[in-house]
Amino acid sequence: MTAGSPAAGDDEEEGGIRSALGGLTTRGRSFLAAGVAAALCAVVLGQSDLLRVGLLLAVLPLLCVAVLHRTRHRVAGSRRLFPSRVPAGSEARVHLRLDNVSRLPTGLLMLQDHVPYVLGPRPRFVLDRVEPGGRREVSYRVRSDLRGRYPLGPLQLRLNDPFGMCELTRSFSAADTLTVIPRTEPLPPVSLPGDAAGYGDGRQRTLALAGDDDVIPRTYRHGDDLRRVHWRSTARYGELMVRREEQPQRPRCTVLLDTRRAAYRGAGPDSAFEWAVSGAASAVVHLLERGFSVQLLTDTGTSLPGAGDGPAGSPQESAGLILDALAVVHHSDGTGLSRACDVLRGGGEGLLVAFLGDMDEEQTAVAARIRRRSGSAIAFVLDSRVWTADGTADEAARVRLRALREAGWTAVPAGPGAALPGLWREAGRERAHPAPAGTAGPSGRWS
Repeated sequence: MTAGSPAAGDDEEEGGIRSALGGLTTRGRSFLAAGVAAALCAVVLGQSDLLRVGLLLAVLPLLCVAVLHRTRHRVAGSRRLFPSRVPAGSEARVHLRLDNVSRLPTGLLMLQDHVPYVLGPRPRFVLDRVEPGGRREVSYRVRSDLRGRYPLGPLQLRLNDPFGMCELTRSFSAADTLTVIPRTEPLPPVSLPGDAAGYGDGRQRTLALAGDDDVIPRTYRHGDDLRRVHWRSTARYGELMVRREEQPQRPRCTVLLDTRRAAYRGAGPDSAFEWAVSGAASAVVHLLERGFSVQLLTDTGTSLPGAGDGPAGSPQESAGLILDALAVVHHSDGTGLSRACDVLRGGGEGLLVAFLGDMDEEQTAVAARIRRRSGSAIAFVLDSRVWTADGTADEAARVRLRALREAGWTAVPAGPGAALPGLWREAGRERAHPAPAGTAGPSGRWS
């Protein structure tokens, strides 16, 4: 929740009065001018009644300015965004609250919140008189089909007096940010390398100690086996210490996202690049849920935040970090996959899932080297010609796909409208029963 606070200070007050006088409407300026003219004529002609009328005409707009100036700094506004992170194409609701903290009622108020054009039209609300100590709450919805972080605010309040003499505007400085993350799809469970090591009795374990010098003890807890008491540490710390239990080792996976500008054509939510980003997000969420330690890598060699090899939080927290990073990932100016290959150098274990765009012969050779430096590798290959032209791949694309398969990749083509769950299931079948080189699965729709 964000809120605005009143201005403070003599200089600000003086500047505020000047700006308030600048808020006089045409009617207010006309009344002021007529009042001054009537007062001058009354002095010249000696007409006391005309002088009283002139003073009334001149004082009325100034009185409205004074009341609105005080009211403007006695109104507090706040915003609450729920949720603050939404998938592309989903809606979020913004709640606005206005509090009158003065002892006087307000006049007619117009509330306006600044939102980016991509989120929809700028919301405006007209509020009637707000009693002293009263509040008003309104809400609106925002929606975007494009990933990104979008600022909401500042909240702007426009005040009018009942006579239409003055109109003042106040902007609250606080703002919020809406994060639009890529759409994710639930993926079917398929047999993946590391599953056997990650679950059940087959899970790999690492011993907490390799000898007396490498002991990592912990404090004794009720129910611990007394046979695991480590007497040397007990004597050192003055309390009962036991050896730690064997710790399960999580299977590792790297998700490689090709972001090269030259590898994709077209733009918008239905473009090949957005499909690749959404596919990478879906794979990350799915693998984290299955117990993998996931690293998200781009072609630039940059590892986006997530679980990785650092301190692991819950799968939901790790997925949230990676999805937030994917919300703002854009095309890179790189032309190759060499940097990613260097990062994966010496990797030899774990699963590699890649989302690749257009590749020439050189980049196909680099991808082959990446495969040799990983355990098992799955690639979803997007061809720009299929996405932007007549929907058919040329012979060069088929040759690149065949080369990836010969290098050991489980390569699956991804065409427009292809559903990632179907391709994921196809990749699982392909690993179990490799298809002849040069052919493409039906889900990818390469012909």
